Amino acid sequence: MDMPNCSCDKTNCHCYLVGVDGGGTKTVAAVSDCNGKVLATAKAGPSNSRNVGFEKAAQTVVATAKEALEKVSGEKQIISFVAGLASVDEEEGAIIEVIKKKLLAGEAGADFSQAKITITGDPYIAFRAGTAKKDGVVVIAGTGCVSFGWRAGKEAKTSGWGWLADEGSAYWVGQLAFRAVFNDLDGRGLETALTKAVFRGLKVKTKEELLKKVYGKDMLTVLPLLSIICDKVAQKGDLQAKTIMADAGRELAYSAITTIVKLGFGREKFPLVLAGGMFKSETLLKSFKKEMRELVSGKNLIVFKKEPVIGAIYLAREAAGPCG
Repeated sequence: MDMPNCSCDKTNCHCYLVGVDGGGTKTVAAVSDCNGKVLATAKAGPSNSRNVGFEKAAQTVVATAKEALEKVSGEKQIISFVAGLASVDEEEGAIIEVIKKKLLAGEAGADFSQAKITITGDPYIAFRAGTAKKDGVVVIAGTGCVSFGWRAGKEAKTSGWGWLADEGSAYWVGQLAFRAVFNDLDGRGLETALTKAVFRGLKVKTKEELLKKVYGKDMLTVLPLLSIICDKVAQKGDLQAKTIMADAGRELAYSAITTIVKLGFGREKFPLVLAGGMFKSETLLKSFKKEMRELVSGKNLIVFKKEPVIGAIYLAREAAGPCG
């Protein structure tokens, strides 16, 4: 299939690119001109089909794209659309057709009839937001986590099997923090400043209130919040919190190392992109780097600076071809 190209008069161009990053906590959409300059963005709730179902996930993706498009005035012809979604590679291929139908039916409020529509997993858009290289490894550590890599047409994945696993993710750290708090309260574990910090952070006063908060309908949102509290307490020197954050860094490194070995990178140079909010933790990042030091030089380690949705825009621009 030929790639769509922008054929507008550059002084009066109505051709746009749309990128979407859909994850377990939030969905972000961006609209750019045909040269990749971002003009508008929008945010919404989760669109991980494993957690919310593919119909709800598809609705969120399209609605978020529509919100971003509504911020751009005038006639709009979409020439390329790229969405990177959590879980789509493993189990929810059905969502791809649902999103395409919604876009072509006009539910995003723009003309997608000439658009090249690509829906892929979120690891690749995060990777391409960090590097122009097509081979390498990305480690994403947000609400969930995954390590994914590409080399010479081969790809490999480690971790990313949902919130019951996802070692090193915010959800996983939240679980460990929760256990540490109740071990402290029971008197069968070390005393930790996490206990007071969690009660204060979640605005609860009793164990019963804490249990109700954590085990309520918003568990998938509340537990990851404990990872933020845990990191703050770790920064103040609490042993339990520091141990949890360091363990998370090591687990993420093990995932990355496993992916590197699967792809046979050895000691050759390749980009390793780190994406997601967990890498904002100095304790976690230091632990991760310590484990990775022998395999990846500092020059090839790219700590994430751009939102994954920017990677989707880069890919959309590649698919669309040159403007004019």
